Amino acid sequence: MQRRDFITSTAVGATALAFTGCRRAEEKQTIYINKGKKVRLKLATSWPAHFPIMGTGVDEFAKRCGELSGGTLEIKVYPKNILVPALQVFDATSAAQIDAFHSGVYYWKGKNSAFSLFGGMPLGLTSEEMITWFKFGGGYDLWREMYAKFNLYPLIGGTTGPQMGGWFKKEINSLADLQGLKMRIPGLGGEVMKRLGVNPILLPAGDIFTSLERGTIDATEWVGPYLDKMMGFDKAASFYYTGWHEPGSILEVTFNKARWEKLSSEHQAIITVATEEMTSNMLQEFRYKNAQALQEMPANVQVKVFPKEVMDAAKKALGEVLTDESIKSDDFKRVLASYEAFVKLNKPWNDISTKNFLEIRG
Repeated sequence: MQRRDFITSTAVGATALAFTGCRRAEEKQTIYINKGKKVRLKLATSWPAHFPIMGTGVDEFAKRCGELSGGTLEIKVYPKNILVPALQVFDATSAAQIDAFHSGVYYWKGKNSAFSLFGGMPLGLTSEEMITWFKFGGGYDLWREMYAKFNLYPLIGGTTGPQMGGWFKKEINSLADLQGLKMRIPGLGGEVMKRLGVNPILLPAGDIFTSLERGTIDATEWVGPYLDKMMGFDKAASFYYTGWHEPGSILEVTFNKARWEKLSSEHQAIITVATEEMTSNMLQEFRYKNAQALQEMPANVQVKVFPKEVMDAAKKALGEVLTDESIKSDDFKRVLASYEAFVKLNKPWNDISTKNFLEIRG
């Protein structure tokens, strides 16, 4: 064979081999992407359409599931009241009327008081600490065990970081100022405030401003400066109190358990990864936008700290609530024991690391 023929023959062979390899890779990818039918899931939320951070976070989650699956997993997001009312998403998913929902865990304490602890505890763990407890301290195992009784499979679907203590139409100078106050506040925080003389009221997002403006309620907590300002609370109340009742609230993406178990392991993994990405992004976006919004608060807003008398009473009331709920519910007692075991493990390290550093930094 002539040298020229050898080079030409080799080049053609190499090209053919490369083409064959690319074609096989394409075929392999096509087989993976197209194996099985395209999966379409309906997910309802407790938020208005494209509601900032919480609503847009779940929109992005659905988009990422589509991207990561190569288009084989399509999650259609339905805002509140389109398929089901905001606070009926739990029941609708449990009954398999929809495939999944995105909401706040604290809304479901009426189903099982233990669920309040999965949403976060007053004067308790921060977002980072809560996620650590779920993933490494046994929180996820308990949550999934208890949700399974409702045919549900939960995943952490975001977190808010520390929340503010609420908007009040009048200044709170003592415990006496809380007596008979009508306040929108859910979860364990609501139970604590109830023992301080407050009348806690549960309202979905879209009803809060109107209720505060018209005087149906006297005060409300929501999230933090960014969303609170966007909701217009600064136009209906002037006293804005720092937080204690939700230091690290957990949101959820929860699936109908039977539907979840029918998903392929690939789709389950994609959903899990996408929820973790959403949780991280949501926490970071809340921090940045809350910092910005705090600088833009109108002059009429007075940022306040609750009086020591109120906070001392709140701590005492929280202890009473936890004791009473533990007596009434074995589930609550089990979850609280797990939570407190992690607190005991975590506190010494937190004290000499994060807490000590923040005090030094000033």
